[in-house]
Amino acid sequence: MPVVNKGKTSSVSVSRAANVSARPVARGAGGDRAVVGRGGPVRGAKKIVNKELGPFTRQVSSMMTSGMSLVSSLSALHDQADSPAFRLILGDVLATIEGGATFSDALARYPQIFDHLYVNMVRAGERSGEFAPTLKRLALMLESSAKLRRKVKGALTYPVVVMTMALSIAFGIITFVVPVFAGMYADFGGTLPLPTLILLKISNGIHNNLLIILPVAMAAVYFLRRWAKTARGEWIIHARMLTAPVIGTLTQKVSVARFTRLLAQMLRSGVPILEALELVANASGNRIIEHALLEARHSVEQGGTITSGIQDKKCLPKLMIRMVDAGEKSGRLDEMLDNIADTYDDEVETMLASLTSLLEPLLMVFLGVVIGGIVVALFMPLFKMSELVGNG
Repeated sequence: MPVVNKGKTSSVSVSRAANVSARPVARGAGGDRAVVGRGGPVRGAKKIVNKELGPFTRQVSSMMTSGMSLVSSLSALHDQADSPAFRLILGDVLATIEGGATFSDALARYPQIFDHLYVNMVRAGERSGEFAPTLKRLALMLESSAKLRRKVKGALTYPVVVMTMALSIAFGIITFVVPVFAGMYADFGGTLPLPTLILLKISNGIHNNLLIILPVAMAAVYFLRRWAKTARGEWIIHARMLTAPVIGTLTQKVSVARFTRLLAQMLRSGVPILEALELVANASGNRIIEHALLEARHSVEQGGTITSGIQDKKCLPKLMIRMVDAGEKSGRLDEMLDNIADTYDDEVETMLASLTSLLEPLLMVFLGVVIGGIVVALFMPLFKMSELVGNG
């Protein structure tokens, strides 16, 4: 079990988690112990990762830098954890360490919370003796990724909500309101305007086949999501995302900012470059970019450079490739990767701000065309009511 003082890890021999024969237990609220399943699904795992993992990592780093041991730090954080599920996990991690395992081995038993990248950075910190500084860099990495994710999510939430509401309102009008007007217009007789006729035909089609349309639509969504999770489906979708107007550029910049910052932190923490490239490739978020990074790994494995492995990849911006080349030649690759991440973080933020300001008027036009068009087509015959009645 590593005992850390001022960020340094003393060299104490430890046994692997596989040698621990005790059944997994965790301290529950009030000091009681409860059995926790290892490797199985964790309820609320996504919420724990998004909200608690970053602060937890930073707090462990701060406590150990101030001279507290790992066990003392985990005990304190276990007692004050807000999430019951995370409290049980921390209790089991603590019990595993007390049984003789390393911190990284204890974390690896919960891959839904502590992924391969997280565990390997912790393991590198244990091996290098820079345990607390590595955790601090890991916390910075998690916070940067969360910040970038919040920016993208915040920019996309508004248009998605507005479009969903507009389409829902349009569907409701066509399905339930238009048939009422159709009956009224049928009593009047006469010839209806072309927009109204088209609207009535659409409404009749939806209303008469609603029991068929809904199951078909649900089945289509289900099978599309299943297909999107296959290797071929994921590859096609990710390739289209990179070539799509506007979205493609944004996707590329977000992925580059993410993997360059991850790679910089892993290299600085002492993770071997081949292992770091593989882990970063899996965390890039795009299969096309992942393939490019794995080819860069192959280049390094064959004695080449990262640049030689990515220089012909169209999925990566040329500016980033030139900056990586400069970092490799200067021997300061980690600093250059941080600069790349900062550059593309700024570009993503600027692009999101521009998109948000541009989307607002476009959404207003969309609402006017969809909702306004339906309303105008619906009430056009009323403007010619006297003509309709006279013809009747």
